[in-house]
Amino acid sequence: MSEPLPIATVRTQVTVPLRFPDGYATTARVFSFDGLVDAREHLAFGLGDWVAARDRGSADGPATLVRLHSECLTGDVFGSQRCDCGPQLREAVERISEAGGFLLYLRQEGRGIGLYPKLDAYALQDTGLDTYEANVALGHGEDERDYTAAAQMLAALGVTRLALLSNNPEKVEQLTRLGVTVTESVPTGLYVSPANAGYLAAKASRAARAADRPVVA
Repeated sequence: MSEPLPIATVRTQVTVPLRFPDGYATTARVFSFDGLVDAREHLAFGLGDWVAARDRGSADGPATLVRLHSECLTGDVFGSQRCDCGPQLREAVERISEAGGFLLYLRQEGRGIGLYPKLDAYALQDTGLDTYEANVALGHGEDERDYTAAAQMLAALGVTRLALLSNNPEKVEQLTRLGVTVTESVPTGLYVSPANAGYLAAKASRAARAADRPVVA
């Protein structure tokens, strides 16, 4: 039985027009929060007809489509091809806009280790370590992200059942442990380039290992 989550509340909500470098445009309702356990400035983007999608999910209709996207300054903003974060963000915004739902933009750079350590890890990757080995070599865990704040955000938004847009089984495992009902994982696209092939191979290997672990509710 999971412990009750500390209650978070919506702090501010505003409408923001979005436009991506390829010209795709949509409108989001952007939410900030009070009471998040890590005190970080995470955001939720309500996309498409998110109200109807949320209400259908609460009424045992189709679960609300949600993506948890961890911040990646180099990929999301500057288009770095060392990862696939930018293309995944772009895909998620369009797919969620079409279906209605939420994108949670989580300030967990570098799988939770921070921006400067991520760049230190890049330097180690240039010597032959993979993305997870580099984090460990720096004294960090392979992946230090914690989704407790995400579960609080979902509760504050009234999302009770969700379909998670992700290839990462650890997100499902953590959310389930936190008492969030995840009805399915919806896979994202794969965005392979010569610069990120090794990175994606390491992610696939770790995801396969994570999928073999039992989910404990």
